[in-house]
Amino acid sequence: MRLLLAWLINAAALFALPYLMQSIRVDNFVTALIAALILGLVNTLIRPVLVLLTLPVTVLTLGLFILVINGLLFWAVASFVSGFQVAGFWSALGGALLYTLISWGLSALLLKK
Repeated sequence: MRLLLAWLINAAALFALPYLMQSIRVDNFVTALIAALILGLVNTLIRPVLVLLTLPVTVLTLGLFILVINGLLFWAVASFVSGFQVAGFWSALGGALLYTLISWGLSALLLKK
Protein backbone atom coordinates (compact mmCIF):
# COMPACT_ATOMS: atom_id res chain seq x y z
CA MET A 1 0.00 0.00 0.00
CA ARG A 2 2.85 2.35 0.87
CA LEU A 3 4.55 1.68 -2.47
CA LEU A 4 1.35 2.49 -4.36
CA LEU A 5 0.94 5.73 -2.42
CA ALA A 6 4.57 6.69 -3.12
CA TRP A 7 3.98 6.03 -6.83
CA LEU A 8 0.88 8.25 -6.79
CA ILE A 9 2.79 11.00 -4.97
CA ASN A 10 5.57 10.89 -7.57
CA ALA A 11 3.02 10.99 -10.39
CA ALA A 12 1.32 13.99 -8.78
CA ALA A 13 4.69 15.74 -8.45
CA LEU A 14 5.40 15.06 -12.11
CA PHE A 15 1.93 16.26 -13.10
CA ALA A 16 2.55 19.54 -11.22
CA LEU A 17 5.80 20.34 -13.05
CA PRO A 18 4.27 21.92 -16.19
CA TYR A 19 2.51 24.46 -13.96
CA LEU A 20 5.90 25.52 -12.58
CA MET A 21 8.06 25.25 -15.70
CA GLN A 22 6.96 26.20 -19.22
CA SER A 23 9.54 23.90 -20.84
CA ILE A 24 8.07 20.67 -19.44
CA ARG A 25 4.84 19.16 -20.72
CA VAL A 26 2.80 16.26 -19.34
CA ASP A 27 -0.36 15.49 -21.31
CA ASN A 28 -2.48 13.81 -18.63
CA PHE A 29 -2.31 11.99 -15.32
CA VAL A 30 -1.99 8.57 -16.96
CA THR A 31 1.14 9.80 -18.72
CA ALA A 32 2.41 11.09 -15.37
CA LEU A 33 1.76 7.65 -13.82
CA ILE A 34 3.70 5.90 -16.59
CA ALA A 35 6.56 8.40 -16.48
CA ALA A 36 6.75 8.18 -12.67
CA LEU A 37 6.93 4.40 -12.89
CA ILE A 38 9.70 4.52 -15.48
CA LEU A 39 11.56 7.22 -13.51
CA GLY A 40 11.40 5.03 -10.43
CA LEU A 41 12.74 2.02 -12.32
CA VAL A 42 15.51 4.06 -13.95
CA ASN A 43 16.51 5.59 -10.60
CA THR A 44 16.53 2.16 -8.99
CA LEU A 45 18.35 0.18 -11.67
CA ILE A 46 20.43 2.51 -13.87
CA ARG A 47 21.31 5.47 -11.62
CA PRO A 48 23.49 3.49 -9.15
CA VAL A 49 25.53 2.08 -12.03
CA LEU A 50 26.04 5.54 -13.51
CA VAL A 51 26.98 6.98 -10.14
CA LEU A 52 29.54 4.22 -9.65
CA LEU A 53 30.99 4.67 -13.14
CA THR A 54 31.29 8.43 -12.75
CA LEU A 55 32.61 8.32 -9.19
CA PRO A 56 35.93 10.08 -9.99
CA VAL A 57 34.12 13.00 -11.64
CA THR A 58 31.59 13.11 -8.79
CA VAL A 59 34.37 13.28 -6.20
CA LEU A 60 36.20 15.93 -8.23
CA THR A 61 33.07 18.11 -8.41
CA LEU A 62 32.22 17.48 -4.74
CA GLY A 63 29.06 15.58 -5.63
CA LEU A 64 27.56 18.12 -8.02
CA PHE A 65 27.89 15.76 -10.97
CA ILE A 66 25.05 13.69 -9.48
CA LEU A 67 22.75 16.59 -10.40
CA VAL A 68 23.89 16.20 -14.01
CA ILE A 69 23.16 12.46 -13.87
CA ASN A 70 19.68 13.15 -12.47
CA GLY A 71 18.97 15.67 -15.22
CA LEU A 72 20.18 13.34 -17.95
CA LEU A 73 18.07 10.46 -16.66
CA PHE A 74 15.02 12.74 -16.39
CA TRP A 75 15.61 13.88 -19.97
CA ALA A 76 16.08 10.28 -21.16
CA VAL A 77 12.80 9.16 -19.62
CA ALA A 78 11.06 12.12 -21.28
CA SER A 79 12.37 10.94 -24.64
CA PHE A 80 10.93 7.44 -24.11
CA VAL A 81 7.47 8.33 -22.80
CA SER A 82 5.09 9.84 -25.30
CA GLY A 83 3.11 12.71 -23.83
CA PHE A 84 5.97 13.71 -21.51
CA GLN A 85 8.29 16.28 -23.08
CA VAL A 86 11.26 18.24 -21.80
CA ALA A 87 12.71 21.06 -23.92
CA GLY A 88 16.42 20.50 -23.23
CA PHE A 89 19.12 19.63 -20.75
CA TRP A 90 18.74 22.71 -18.53
CA SER A 91 15.00 22.20 -18.41
CA ALA A 92 15.60 18.57 -17.46
CA LEU A 93 18.03 19.58 -14.72
CA GLY A 94 15.59 22.12 -13.26
CA GLY A 95 12.69 19.71 -13.70
CA ALA A 96 14.56 16.93 -11.92
CA LEU A 97 15.32 19.27 -9.01
CA LEU A 98 11.73 20.49 -8.75
CA TYR A 99 10.39 16.93 -9.13
CA THR A 100 12.60 15.80 -6.26
CA LEU A 101 11.58 18.70 -4.02
CA ILE A 102 7.85 18.32 -4.69
CA SER A 103 7.82 14.55 -4.24
CA TRP A 104 9.94 14.84 -1.09
CA GLY A 105 7.58 17.45 0.39
CA LEU A 106 4.46 15.47 -0.46
CA SER A 107 6.00 12.27 0.87
CA ALA A 108 6.95 13.99 4.12
CA LEU A 109 3.35 15.20 4.52
CA LEU A 110 1.48 12.09 3.43
CA LEU A 111 3.70 9.11 4.27
CA LYS A 112 4.10 8.45 7.96
CA LYS A 113 6.45 5.88 9.46
